Amino acid sequence: MKIGELVKRHGVSVDTIRFYEKQQLLKPSARSDAGYRLYREADSQRLNFILRAKAVGFSLQQVRELLQIEDNKAEWHCADVKDKVQQKMLEIEQQMLDLKQFHQALQQLDAACCGGPISATECSILTALEQGKPPQTEQHKEHTSC
Repeated sequence: MKIGELVKRHGVSVDTIRFYEKQQLLKPSARSDAGYRLYREADSQRLNFILRAKAVGFSLQQVRELLQIEDNKAEWHCADVKDKVQQKMLEIEQQMLDLKQFHQALQQLDAACCGGPISATECSILTALEQGKPPQTEQHKEHTSC
């Protein structure tokens, strides 16, 4: 099959397939006499594997590692694959903690600002970001418009 059929089958762009080729995650099985990339069903299945791994959050490097296991299953154990999944879960848990901290910091900034019509020269959010200090909720109290 040509690249266009692979694109339609998997709902990705030609650029995506070429990107995976440049990353050496996917390669066409052959070239036609006219120079078109030709793919087999196995290539389509490999692309599907890549897309599924990306969909659950694996990075390109992690996908590369999983493909190495997939390509040499007899040399690996289920425990090796499970370890990769558990490592990814820990990574995601840390990202979730980081996001929660970001959210709490943004809530502080939001609570400290009246959001009123006063000039941004008095904005507690900008002041807090400039100074690197937590915002003070009293900062706008002298302005009746808040």
